[in-house]
Amino acid sequence: MANFIVAVTGGIASGKSAVTDFFKDLGVAVADADIAARAVVESGQAALDEIANHFGSDLVLDGQLDRAALRKLIFENADAKLKLESITHPRIRELLIEQCKAATSPYAIVAIPLLAEANKLNYGWLNRTLVVDVPIEIQKSRLLARDKISEALADKMLDAQASRSQRLAIADDVVTNIHDKQSLKESVHRLHMRYRKGQ
Repeated sequence: MANFIVAVTGGIASGKSAVTDFFKDLGVAVADADIAARAVVESGQAALDEIANHFGSDLVLDGQLDRAALRKLIFENADAKLKLESITHPRIRELLIEQCKAATSPYAIVAIPLLAEANKLNYGWLNRTLVVDVPIEIQKSRLLARDKISEALADKMLDAQASRSQRLAIADDVVTNIHDKQSLKESVHRLHMRYRKGQ
């Protein structure tokens, strides 16, 4: 069981996946909030029933959540978004904690993209927070290239997240992802040596 848990967070297109992949390559268990978010609303899960009961059964098609319809429903409705989060977030956290506790590596990594936006009282089980940082101009250009979206949509997506300064304010450690993959890998390796010692 891993007793030392490190959260990896960062803005969209900052390079979080590359960082967690490097930790995986080093044999570290990685739990991912995005994967957990999908798992808790799968067919047969209590959260799916609760979503259907609150938002309408038309959001469930052939036993599966209609993610596009739900996204559209909550996108500009703050109350609906808060309700959805009250249904899913506790279950997501519970699953992440279970996965970290089951880890056989000396420590565990948990990828939580929206950690800066979350209530920190819900994350007292984390030992450290690693922020993958990148200037917003680079973040935007990577997002445009990766998702092939309009500049207006990219701006909207960036504006919907916590600011760079808000993310840096919760950081115990920072990896600046402005160079090549090799330098990012080396940064991860240095952190790995520290985290193995529970530091």
